[in-house]
Amino acid sequence: MKTSEELKNIVREKYSQIAEQDKALNQSSCCGSGAASTEVYNIMTDDYSDIQGYNTDADLGLGCGLPTKFAHIQPGDTVIDLGSGAGNDCFIARHETGETGKVIGIDFTSAMIQKARINADKLGFNNVEFREGDIEEIPVSDNMADVVVSNCVLNLVPNKQKVISEIFRVLKSGGHFSISDIVLVGDLPQALQEDAEMYAGCISGAIQKKEYLGFIKESGFEEITLQKEKAIEIPNDILGKYLSAEEINEFNSGKTGIFSITVFAQKPGKKKQKIQLKELESGATCAPGSGCC
Repeated sequence: MKTSEELKNIVREKYSQIAEQDKALNQSSCCGSGAASTEVYNIMTDDYSDIQGYNTDADLGLGCGLPTKFAHIQPGDTVIDLGSGAGNDCFIARHETGETGKVIGIDFTSAMIQKARINADKLGFNNVEFREGDIEEIPVSDNMADVVVSNCVLNLVPNKQKVISEIFRVLKSGGHFSISDIVLVGDLPQALQEDAEMYAGCISGAIQKKEYLGFIKESGFEEITLQKEKAIEIPNDILGKYLSAEEINEFNSGKTGIFSITVFAQKPGKKKQKIQLKELESGATCAPGSGCC
């Protein structure tokens, strides 16, 4: 089993390469890592193109949800995006928070930070900044953010519980987060669990859904709500790199589920606004008027 630092170095090196990859390649692979599928064009990503603030140059096709769509960002808010990549979610957040707000993107890959800063300069945004740093130790002071967002990043971090406690620290009293991530129900085959590319590809670094939600509750958050959930299917031509035909059939038998979830949670304290969450038939939730219902 690799150490936390070894895993971080794998992710840092891989995402330095991904920063320069074609978006179509990222979408047809597992978060841009490993071989691309010829069976499925878009494995994990959701379509951002109809969301206001979307910038095509900043969309590398690496997400697994639309957290900024569900994040209830208000004009004047301070928003932090963890694992900000080329800046896509930051620019959508900036559309919502406006000129009076502030958006801070955090990423530990220099190539991504550079790409995001170039995109921000092109857009002329003076209230969006990008900081290089490890989200296990977010380079932001206590009680600073109204909202934290993140898109398919916590599964890449060895110490997820530490990141969640850091989110709690940087949020203001009554602040909240909306995070999209990959989680598991059931155990991955050993070959997938141990493969470095599948770790960088957002799969083998994922933890059990129950454990993930448990970390959020243990950190002190309230109003924990699943805003969206969808099943992720790994194409057989990718699985074939790691598993035998028999193992693929076993994997596809339904004993293991891989899911993209978008989770909302609030830090205790006086809330700046009343956030209405509505139950969906699927068991997920969303806010009225958010477009997900």
